[in-house]
Amino acid sequence: MRVYITVSDKPRLSVNLFGIRQSFTSATCGCRQALSDRQFCLCSGVTVLGNRILETTNLTRKFGALAAVLEVSFSIEEGTIHSIVGPNGAGKTTFFNLLTGLLKPTSGSILFRGREITAFPVHQISRLGLSRSFQITNVMRKLTVLENIRLAAQSRGKKNFHLFASPEKLTTVNRKTSEVLEKVRLLDVYNEPADNLSHGELRKLEIGMALATDPSLMMLDEPTAGMAMDETKNTVKLIREIAENVTILLIEHDMDMVFAISDKISVFHYGKLLITDIPEKVSANEEVQKAYLGGEQGV
Repeated sequence: MRVYITVSDKPRLSVNLFGIRQSFTSATCGCRQALSDRQFCLCSGVTVLGNRILETTNLTRKFGALAAVLEVSFSIEEGTIHSIVGPNGAGKTTFFNLLTGLLKPTSGSILFRGREITAFPVHQISRLGLSRSFQITNVMRKLTVLENIRLAAQSRGKKNFHLFASPEKLTTVNRKTSEVLEKVRLLDVYNEPADNLSHGELRKLEIGMALATDPSLMMLDEPTAGMAMDETKNTVKLIREIAENVTILLIEHDMDMVFAISDKISVFHYGKLLITDIPEKVSANEEVQKAYLGGEQGV
């Protein structure tokens, strides 16, 4: 359970953070409470929430006369799980491609941790701490599970790609690789070629490769697509564990999963952002019901 201590006009509460006495207001709890600009989550240790880790302003991408993404102003707060939903063709994956540098916007801007990255190439955005998994599994299938994750971990070190360096000498990389293999529960198949993995294992491998780059923001494009119910449950559990230390932005069509896991939900429709809010308010929004379902019912 998360306990949020929110700055407001309510009676103040003093808390000792790292030996420094801080004064806040009385606490409320609940994983889906709307986050204000200044909040503190006291579960295991202290996590500062409410800071915008990623922000776009009037972001637009046109393909000829078609606007796949149109004037989207969006932000995600650090320490949250934020989901993007919408019908097929709503512009969700194009939006992801803009954020990660795979596509350049026609207009608008993108800020990551307050720094403009609109014109940055993919590798530079990745090195800043933004990682991404893809809608279709994107792994090196002839390499083993361990080799895939180790290469991802190696990408974060300036001296990790020396031509004649032995993999056994890359102590930090090897330690990181082992940690990620355990985290995504692939230790049992670490020596298997990726080509031999099940669909669910491939998705976990791709999440592991993203995690191995030490991201501060991880973007997941339909992480449970094509999975059976048990695999979906395991993936949801894994995402929640990762979210203890990493901000998560995901695209997902499984609405049960979205409402169970998300702190905030953004709804896209025909390239536009309709609403960003907590799950309960998104579900009750009439515009969302009409655009997403074409009827008067909950999402």
